[in-house]
Amino acid sequence: MASYQLLPQLLRELVTDQAIAEIGCTWEEQDQCLQQFHQQQQISSAAEQQAWLTKNHLTERQLATIVTRPLRIARYKQATWGAKLESYFLQRKSQLDRAIYGLIRLEDLGIAQELYFRISEGEQSFALLAREYSQGPEAQTGGLIGPAELATLHPTLAKVLTVSQPEQLWAPIQLGSWWVIIRLEKFIPAQLDEPMQQRLLTNYFKNGFRNNWKTWGL
Repeated sequence: MASYQLLPQLLRELVTDQAIAEIGCTWEEQDQCLQQFHQQQQISSAAEQQAWLTKNHLTERQLATIVTRPLRIARYKQATWGAKLESYFLQRKSQLDRAIYGLIRLEDLGIAQELYFRISEGEQSFALLAREYSQGPEAQTGGLIGPAELATLHPTLAKVLTVSQPEQLWAPIQLGSWWVIIRLEKFIPAQLDEPMQQRLLTNYFKNGFRNNWKTWGL
């Protein structure tokens, strides 16, 4: 297992199993999980399930443990960190906000300034000039990028987008070796909806286990 780099993953799963050992589920929930498993594996009878168990060297009890594991992990996350989600979300919201924006990047400041004036005066469209002049992959989309989380962007770019109004065009700004023209298309504030809750719970889960994993040398 070590030669195939499988040992670290196995040890992580063992630590997880220890954490959820006391988390249970009802017979109805177990039956629902089993039905979902049957659909995924295209099992339609008890005989087919037994054949699958035999092939994979598992018992019915072990199968029940496997199919309910995601539910028990989700329940453990909620019980352990659910009450902290709102404050955690508010702390990270500025990084989770997203933006759709236009970007033209150039190495030459003079050309960047010329393009900025063409756009601001309505002589040519942002998209047209981005396709013709931008020196990054955004040229293929007419300079349009996103939605992108602010946390994934260059700090200066993220700050500019945060204070921008829709369709606000910025004169060339230096980002590293590039001069960029930026225009905000749409700002999308993060919301603590169900997908976001699950994402934050997963982050908590991973961070909470990191110290335990380190004790195993992972």
